[in-house]
Amino acid sequence: MSSPSTSTGLNQSIDRMRDAGVAPAAIDVFSRFYRLLESGETGMIAESDVEPLTDVARRDEIDLPDDQARAALERTAIIKLNGGLGTSMGMDRAKSLLPVRDTDPQHPGPLTFLDVIVAQVRAARSATGATLPLLLMNSFRTRDDTLSALAPYDDLAVDGLPLDFLQNREPKLRADDLTPVDWPADPGLEWCPPGHGDLYTALYASGALQALRDAGYRYASISNSDNLGAAPDATMAGWFAASGAPFAAEVARRTPADRKGGHLVVRRSDGRIVLRETAQTLDADTDAAADISRHRYFNTNNLWFDLEALAAELERTGGVLELPLIRNTKTVDPTDASSPEVVQIESAMGAAVEVFGGAVAIEVGRDRFLPVKTTNDLLVLRSDVYELDDAYRFVAQTDAPLVDLDPAYYKSVAGFEARFDDGAPSLRGAQSLTVRGDWTFGASVAVVADASLTDRGGAARVPDGTVVGPDGVSD
Repeated sequence: MSSPSTSTGLNQSIDRMRDAGVAPAAIDVFSRFYRLLESGETGMIAESDVEPLTDVARRDEIDLPDDQARAALERTAIIKLNGGLGTSMGMDRAKSLLPVRDTDPQHPGPLTFLDVIVAQVRAARSATGATLPLLLMNSFRTRDDTLSALAPYDDLAVDGLPLDFLQNREPKLRADDLTPVDWPADPGLEWCPPGHGDLYTALYASGALQALRDAGYRYASISNSDNLGAAPDATMAGWFAASGAPFAAEVARRTPADRKGGHLVVRRSDGRIVLRETAQTLDADTDAAADISRHRYFNTNNLWFDLEALAAELERTGGVLELPLIRNTKTVDPTDASSPEVVQIESAMGAAVEVFGGAVAIEVGRDRFLPVKTTNDLLVLRSDVYELDDAYRFVAQTDAPLVDLDPAYYKSVAGFEARFDDGAPSLRGAQSLTVRGDWTFGASVAVVADASLTDRGGAARVPDGTVVGPDGVSD
């Protein structure tokens, strides 16, 4: 246990966390970050302190015997981060319960993200013979709905292992004095998740890490539940096992659309790979960080780690993995800009790459990075740009177009669904789709080239069976 702090704000926060039943290890992690925050630490990573990442393996160059790949997958667990509520899309329950495809012949009703994840795991089990346990890191707000949705899958659980473990929570801090904020209008908003870097503490404190080790598992493949590209991959498991590395990060080539966002760099002082998030980039370094010819790889947030190496590091530190701080400033009520400004202490899951000496990176194709952060992404994934193969992987039939829907009408899932109630249009012939104004799409609509719909000052409809192109709607 960390030594007591003289900070009033920290003591108040610790008391609040203990009263809420937060795990002691999570309180220790919060205390470490709080002291860094109090000392003026910002977590910024200067361009002058790093070099571009150039030494990476490549998924398309892996050549392993099938039996070696299958043997590695047999000792691998699949972990999905499932704590997100999809609040940026107006949702109030687990984003993974959002339908992503229409009815499948093997599944009654629409397929949700969670259904596809389960189908991918089942398909990999069938193809390789691996037991392949699936564990979800839920939050208090996603757990009940998620476990209820999984109840029909009576073959999913693996003996001796839980289906989920809980993400921790921590107080939001007033920006003016770093004391825990009070918000009687909605006390739930006084709390926030600690970022996905909490994965390691939650695995440790919940006992899930020990349970995996006790059951004979050595490796873990981790990804976000809204990234259905990160399907189980025996070849990747075989490569990671053969590498002997304690930790690996999947990276992909940046394009002009990826100028922002987390990317991996090499720290000059010790040669370790480091994750630099946008929030850790100095204003003066914005152009350098966005230079995709210099910093060629972005972080997909698909990770691999050796459970034994992780357990040894967590046991050495008492569950306090020494991740860099991310200071995130928001308002206590995200929907009310006039509510008090707060600081949220966060950490990034991928930042653990710098904790482990010998960590490596591997370049993967964009097919392993299909996150859905907005309804723009959701429309593409629901469209005919992708087909599901027998292993429930999303296979691109053409390059994905850039979709930009008017946020005034399409930002929320409810608004989006109401305007595409006849299904997604065909996007195979499109390079882009820009929609401004309140348009509802009819059935069997095709979008081609650089399509555009302009605001007509009121509700408008794209008729059934029509084509949307650069000049709008045509028969």
